[in-house]
Amino acid sequence: MSVDFPEYLDVDYTAGEGETPADYPSLEDKIEKAIEVTKRGLEEYENPAVMWTGGKDSTLTLYFVKEVAEEYGYEKPPAVFIDHYQHFDDLLDFVEHWGDEWEFDVVYARNEDVGDYVDANGLEPGDDIDISALSEHNQHHVRNILEYEEETFPFLLDTYVGNHLLKTVALNDALEEYDIDGIFSGIRWDEQEARADETFFSPRHDPDIYPPHDRVQPILQFDEAAVWDAFWHYVVPETVPGYPDEGYVPETYDDLPNGVTHEDVPVSPKYFRGFRSLGSEVSTERGSDEPAWLQDLDNTTERAGRAQDKEDLMERLRDLGYM
Repeated sequence: MSVDFPEYLDVDYTAGEGETPADYPSLEDKIEKAIEVTKRGLEEYENPAVMWTGGKDSTLTLYFVKEVAEEYGYEKPPAVFIDHYQHFDDLLDFVEHWGDEWEFDVVYARNEDVGDYVDANGLEPGDDIDISALSEHNQHHVRNILEYEEETFPFLLDTYVGNHLLKTVALNDALEEYDIDGIFSGIRWDEQEARADETFFSPRHDPDIYPPHDRVQPILQFDEAAVWDAFWHYVVPETVPGYPDEGYVPETYDDLPNGVTHEDVPVSPKYFRGFRSLGSEVSTERGSDEPAWLQDLDNTTERAGRAQDKEDLMERLRDLGYM
C-alpha cells in the first residue's frame, strides 16, 4: 500500500449519511447506486479486494464487482473468504465453484494458530481452548484488545472471543498480508442496528486496531427482499444459460426451470432449504421449510436461526474490524 494512503483517494466518506433503503425506492434505483459505488471503488483503490462469505449479500456484492470490472475493463480484485473452521461443507463447495466460475482468485483467510491448536488437540465445537497455548499475536488480541481475563474460551464462533479470533483477526491479518487498501463488503443498513449508520465508503484508519483500509459497501441500500429480487430477476437470468430472461422465482427446493440444477445457480442450496442466514454449521438452523425468499421477511428476523443474537456485541466487534 502507498505510504500516502488515504491521501491518494478521492472518495466521499459521508455519502449515504442519514439514508435508509427507502431513499432508493425501486430495485433499479438500488442497482444503479450499487454500480456507481462499485465503479468508484475499483477506480480509487490500488489494491482492492472483496469480502465474500458465500452468503447472499456478499455474493450479490461479488456479482456487482464482477459485472463492473468486466464492463469497464478493471482487473478483478481477489475475493477474501474467512474460513472460521465451522462452515457448512456445501458452502465451501459453493465458494470454490463460483470463485472458479466467475474467475476470482479466492484468498482463504484463516487464524491458523487457533486452527492448528484445535487439530492438534482433537477439539470439537464448544471445547475449551487454552489461551496460554496460543501465539503472542492471538494472546495480545485476547488480553490487551478484548481485555478478556479467563484462562480459556470455547471453540465457538458466536462468542465474543471466538468471533474476534476466528473472523476479525483472520480478516485483519489478510488485509495486512495482501496490502489491501479497500475491501468491498456486502453489509446492509437494515441488517443490524450497529450497521444502520454506515456509509458507502467507510474509513478504518486506526493502525492500533487494524491495518488501515476502507470498506466499500455497494449494497447498503438493499433490504432482504430486494436482495432476492435482484438475484431472481437480474443475477440468475444474466448468469445461468437457459434461465428465463424475465426471471423466475422458485417456490420449492426442486422448482428450477428448463433443466437448471442447483450447481448452475449462484445461490447456496441452503437458502432453498429454508435457511436465511449461513453463519456456521454449529450454530445456525433453518427457519422454515420454505425457501428463504418466500418466508415472511417483513415480520420475522433474518438472523433468528443463529444460536446467539450478537446485537449487544456488534458495535464493539465492528470497531475492532468485524464486518
